[in-house]
Amino acid sequence: MQQMAIIDWHLYLTDGAKYLRTAHAGAEKRAGVFTTEILYNIIGMGIEKLIMGFLMSRGDLAENHTMGDLLRALEKHVEVPAALARDLLYLDSFQEICDLATYNRRPPTPAESRRILAIGSELQTFINDTMQPCRPAA
Repeated sequence: MQQMAIIDWHLYLTDGAKYLRTAHAGAEKRAGVFTTEILYNIIGMGIEKLIMGFLMSRGDLAENHTMGDLLRALEKHVEVPAALARDLLYLDSFQEICDLATYNRRPPTPAESRRILAIGSELQTFINDTMQPCRPAA
């Protein structure tokens, strides 16, 4: 059975791109305001929006919204490069906030923050390349 796209899936892709643009501009021009924790969260929201837009375009949703959950949902539809999959799982190492028994948050270092920005860009390129035939006309 073919899945139907969830309405307005493309808006999630647009929002995800905006979050990532904000993170890159903040890191470059306003590092004093955009702390590594703020960048981590903005990039995380961008990644979540991009993956959710992709999934919604295929009539699917992720069970939860940790990076591991988003990755597993994505892998049901496309082969994710191993390095990108590892990078997405790496993002979960900074916080575990779903279970109070294992609650953990650790702010990224500046070097880790640069890596996280690169992961966001890498995922965006992957999603854009994968979505190219599916994008609605502007």
